[in-house]
Amino acid sequence: MGWSSVPPVIVIAADAVVLLSYAIFALVLKENRYASRIIEVEQQQLVISTGPYAVIRHPMYFAAMLLYVFSPLALASYWAMILSTVFPILIIARIHAEEALLTRDLKGYKEYMQTVKYRLIPGVW
Repeated sequence: MGWSSVPPVIVIAADAVVLLSYAIFALVLKENRYASRIIEVEQQQLVISTGPYAVIRHPMYFAAMLLYVFSPLALASYWAMILSTVFPILIIARIHAEEALLTRDLKGYKEYMQTVKYRLIPGVW
């Protein structure tokens, strides 16, 4: 509709980040067969600490964050960026809820948290 004018170089860079987010999703799904859209612990579920889980505890949420934050720019819309600011808040709340459940119900998760310090962004949080 022409409501905002995002420079092509930014659109292309955002396209690359969106593509990277899909690659991370694929890697997460390959590494963790327990990955799910609902927060639960399955019988005989194991803590996954390899692949991207060796770097951060929630790589799927990291990929989702990249996807939702950079998609508006990939679609050349500064206006859509307003909505994308809500998503990180929701992800952080979900991470807190998930970690409470995993700490309580998944054997070895407390030890994993001691080994892999960062939840979402290496070196930050």
